[in-house]
Amino acid sequence: MAYIPRFGRLLTAMVTPFKEDGSLDLPRAQELALKLIEQGNDGLIVNGTTGESPTISRDERCDLFEAVIEAVGDDVPLVANIGDNCTEDSVLFAQRVCALKGGRINAIMAVTPYYNKPPQEGIYQHMRLIAEAVEVPVVVYNIPGRSVVNIDPDTIIRLADDVPNIRALKQANDDMAQLETIVANTPDDFEIFAGDDCLTLPNLERGGVGVISTIGNIAAPAMKEMIEAYMAGNKAAAEAIDQTLRPLQKQLFTTSNPILVKRALALLDFPVGPVRLPLVNATEDQTAELLTVMSDTFRRLDEL
Repeated sequence: MAYIPRFGRLLTAMVTPFKEDGSLDLPRAQELALKLIEQGNDGLIVNGTTGESPTISRDERCDLFEAVIEAVGDDVPLVANIGDNCTEDSVLFAQRVCALKGGRINAIMAVTPYYNKPPQEGIYQHMRLIAEAVEVPVVVYNIPGRSVVNIDPDTIIRLADDVPNIRALKQANDDMAQLETIVANTPDDFEIFAGDDCLTLPNLERGGVGVISTIGNIAAPAMKEMIEAYMAGNKAAAEAIDQTLRPLQKQLFTTSNPILVKRALALLDFPVGPVRLPLVNATEDQTAELLTVMSDTFRRLDEL
């Protein structure tokens, strides 16, 4: 019997809606959360990088978490992004978030400490202290492209072996050899999610469970169909969807995420407001190019 991931296979890192003055738009966040679940997402990552976590205060983040909890109820898996590059602050914030709404958050996600470039032992202790401060499962987020430092496979394996509630990894690293090493040396219930949409099928092929998605904000049905086709053994159908989605996946990252994801939602008649500085809104040229790629992608999906 195939392993069933505890929170599903398609988890989208939802964008954070803002009003035109840059303040949080909590009612719109609730509408977006419901929309994403209706479109096939199994669960949500709230206030990850796609949710502009670097420019949202701790109080605002708690307000956002509570608003999404109220919107989706008790049955939708919610993972709250809590980590930053200070261990003590991350521990305290993790405890605060896990107490919201009577402990409704299902899991937390903690990113590799950025900017201070810790050695592997520092990363290990950082993640361990966060996990030991809470009771919920912890998703370790490895993204060397943003944090500069890669979490080595040996460090991830140590964390999976030593810390009972470190139960998942978001691996935004395209080194498949590292992925294979992690899969081969971690417990069967240690869940590895692709951290980039384009790595979804390679991740599944090597024993991963799914993806923490960006494109799931605008194309969840196609991503869901692709994953389900692969899990059902229909690799040809999965690969066809994957190849169709690739141009849009790449287009969304031609400037800093989530600038174009937010513009894409507006183009789909679901505006979610601006981005916060130091990000800037999409230019007219970027919007025109995005619209072209989106239109072609959705047309080709309809033809499959």
